[in-house]
Amino acid sequence: MDATQFVPILLVGFAASLGLTPVSRQLAMRLGVVDKPNQRKIHQDHKPLMGGFGIYVALALSLLLFSPPQHFRELGAILAGSAFLALVGLLDDRYNLGIRIRLVAMIVAALGLIAMGIQVEMFHTPWIDVPITLLWVLTLTNAANFMDNMDGLTAGFSAISAGFFLLIAISQGLTLVSSLAAALLGSAVGFLIYNFNPSSIFMGDMGALVLGFILAVLGIKLKFGEQPPDVTWMVPILVLALPLFDITLVVITRLLEGRSPAQAGKDHTSHRLMSIGFSQRQTIAILYGACVLFGVIGVLVGAAPPEIALRLGLAGLFFLGAMFLLMMWIRVKYQLRPAWDAQKNT
Repeated sequence: MDATQFVPILLVGFAASLGLTPVSRQLAMRLGVVDKPNQRKIHQDHKPLMGGFGIYVALALSLLLFSPPQHFRELGAILAGSAFLALVGLLDDRYNLGIRIRLVAMIVAALGLIAMGIQVEMFHTPWIDVPITLLWVLTLTNAANFMDNMDGLTAGFSAISAGFFLLIAISQGLTLVSSLAAALLGSAVGFLIYNFNPSSIFMGDMGALVLGFILAVLGIKLKFGEQPPDVTWMVPILVLALPLFDITLVVITRLLEGRSPAQAGKDHTSHRLMSIGFSQRQTIAILYGACVLFGVIGVLVGAAPPEIALRLGLAGLFFLGAMFLLMMWIRVKYQLRPAWDAQKNT
């Protein structure tokens, strides 16, 4: 497979996103789709929220123009599902629809994928593979939305993850995955030009839901010819370790503290890093670095001999467990304890 065939997809995705994001910003201001500052948010001014419009249009345009025709059926399901989520995300950004409606929308989009044959094929039985597919799509789509809490975070990790998926897919001769990854990489980076700290626009749910959905599809469609499935299942988990880690950390934290997982708060990985003294840009650099690290581990697991690959993958997952314990300690020492001490002194 000629890797250069995906360069036009990447470049058109980047150029279209770069050109459409200012248009998205103007539309958001005119329609009143803005994010207002409050006590649980970092930004201090009103930010337009329709960055997802430019991301989706750029991604769809690059795929429709350059993707091989044999994949149009699957691409149709993927683009239709992401368009549906973009619309629901836009309405949520404007009218605050709530988590239940978003979850229903994600389930509908996931069922559309399954109807077109895009699903996990780990156990080769629908009774197990279909629920896993639904859980995977819901988790990744929500995870991308959860992580959209700091300038450049969701767009950045999406671009990095897409880059690693592109490398793996090209090495395995996967045309559809390569096309999707190239389009996602280009459109995310084009938007990131405006979203990096200090940002002039946010992607909103309209963008985060689309990015999470496409990343979930990339993980599902990733296939390996020689490596056994009992090793390769770890590859998409490692490439997407950062959003999976964050949503697991946040949900468990909120449940332990007696709060709803849907209740917003400053308990994400990014917030915990800032609580120990890192600036926004330093926090982003650390999280980007973590995404690159686990992406490299994922690539190595996909390429190494099975015995070595298994050890590498398990080592990566063990490291994630250690980081989870560290983040829980930071939560108590630097976020909860100062609040407790302040209450005692009042």
